[in-house]
Amino acid sequence: MHRLQDKVAIITGAGQGIGQVYAERMGEEGAKVVVAEVNPARGEAVAERLHSRGQDTLAVATDVSSEESVKAMVEAALREYGRIDILVNNAAIFHTIKMKPFEEISLLEWQQLMAVNVTGVFLCCKWVIPVMKKQNRGKVINISSGVVFGGRPFYLHYVTSKAGIIGLTRGLAREVGDWNINVNTITPGPVVTEVPRETVSPEQAKALLAQKCFKRAQVPADLVGALMFLASDESDYITGQLINVDGGLAMH
Repeated sequence: MHRLQDKVAIITGAGQGIGQVYAERMGEEGAKVVVAEVNPARGEAVAERLHSRGQDTLAVATDVSSEESVKAMVEAALREYGRIDILVNNAAIFHTIKMKPFEEISLLEWQQLMAVNVTGVFLCCKWVIPVMKKQNRGKVINISSGVVFGGRPFYLHYVTSKAGIIGLTRGLAREVGDWNINVNTITPGPVVTEVPRETVSPEQAKALLAQKCFKRAQVPADLVGALMFLASDESDYITGQLINVDGGLAMH
């Protein structure tokens, strides 16, 4: 415990689901957590929960697809804490996706998803990494998806966006290594959260479960070990890498 004592961690999309669990665990490990969430009420609720446990946290309403909003979020974090040690790029459009053949995905739908899932990661890196460069140290953890290994059909925009995150991770790691900044990716398998979604039918979920080495549903807590490792000093010599966490669904 307390592997992140007094580290400042920004987690985007931390108002629910996996992001909320990330925020709670990082708080437990001693981090000062910036809950960057597009839904202000959800972000404040998570921050209140962490405060009630004696953890230092700040909720900032953040639309990662807006450069102005991301810039304001970074400025708020610096005003409150004076530094940024960890960035977890978790925010993404996912649970609202309607499965459909790629020809039926409108250009607007494609652009809106890319604006959050890819451009949002770029913008957060663009505004956070200069702070890390001044500190000559930092950890960037991008959340991709195991879906890129199997190429599941009927949400091509999502699969493409998550593949893009892997490329962004590798290219960025090459650029910022001289400043001791680590950039890595986690690819979760299908995770069961409190957030309803239509991207996996009960039949598909059963089939995926049968393909795993561990025959149980994946939950957010299964991801925090990899997250904490990449956020902590224990991973200081690891960068540009991908850690797949899916119970043995994909071997990568």
